[in-house]
Amino acid sequence: MVRVGILSFAHMHAASYAHCVKRLPNAELVGIADSRRSRGEQMAARFETRFMARDELLERVDAVIVTAENARHAAWAIPAAKAGKHVLCEKPLAADVADAKRIIAACERAGVKLGVSFPCRYIPGVRRLKALCDAGELGDFLAAMGANRGKLPGGWFTRKRLSGGGAVLDHSVHVVDLMRWMLKAEVVEVYAEVDRLLHDIESDDCGMLTLTFDNGVFATIDPSWSRPKCYPAWGDVMLQVVGTRGVAAVDGFGQKLEVYDDRSGPAWDYWGSDPDLGLIADFVEAVEQERPFAITGADGLRALEVAMAAYRSAELKRPVKIEEVR
Repeated sequence: MVRVGILSFAHMHAASYAHCVKRLPNAELVGIADSRRSRGEQMAARFETRFMARDELLERVDAVIVTAENARHAAWAIPAAKAGKHVLCEKPLAADVADAKRIIAACERAGVKLGVSFPCRYIPGVRRLKALCDAGELGDFLAAMGANRGKLPGGWFTRKRLSGGGAVLDHSVHVVDLMRWMLKAEVVEVYAEVDRLLHDIESDDCGMLTLTFDNGVFATIDPSWSRPKCYPAWGDVMLQVVGTRGVAAVDGFGQKLEVYDDRSGPAWDYWGSDPDLGLIADFVEAVEQERPFAITGADGLRALEVAMAAYRSAELKRPVKIEEVR
């Protein structure tokens, strides 16, 4: 039985991860620590566990899930690593490259696993596309196109001091991770347009990224908080890969039914697999079996570097090499 603690419920995904831990037969949700006591106690009651101070919780667990504000990931993850606890950190790994490297170094020194929450890897359609790519069914890769568009999350997500960036950071990292995973290649250059066109907020809410990979593939990513409040679901994740022998595309959240109700209006009834459960189950199993976890700190850092290069490109109005943000 893997004893798991959740560090901070600031991020909206924390509740989903808590549900997942509770569903696993080989995991126990030992407790919750949070800088906001009222929130921590409320969530502990909701998930039938205990609210504890961070250090007390770290004494009782084998692994932690960090779901704090982006800028506070290091403040939670590094003490956990020093205490010898395995860490699954919400994406992006940090709000800047320096903090991401500090988290990675702390986990390496402590000899603990560091995973990054990229649950889109566990969507069945995405995994099928990965299998096609690995089998060479598409031939040599030529190009890729991705999108991650959702509703405005509000709160600290729009405050740069806590988030590190807006929609481009929040949404591009998922697609960058999928592209790196599919293509088995690294981004070497980024050109980006970044703006605030949809909402009266501090941070960016839309952008367009053009990536060049070290194998010659070029790709585009459309990350935004463009979905209106009335949109029937949170958003979407799309990916298309073009090869010399074919083209394959996936709608990550396409497993849904369209429901029309005169009382509540249109909605999507999602019937598909739960990628969060796949993520948490795989991480817990990696801890239990003492094997490597599929999504590493290096994966998180590479995706973060692309987002940071996008912001720098938009600022300088020119393509930016990844080396410039490392």
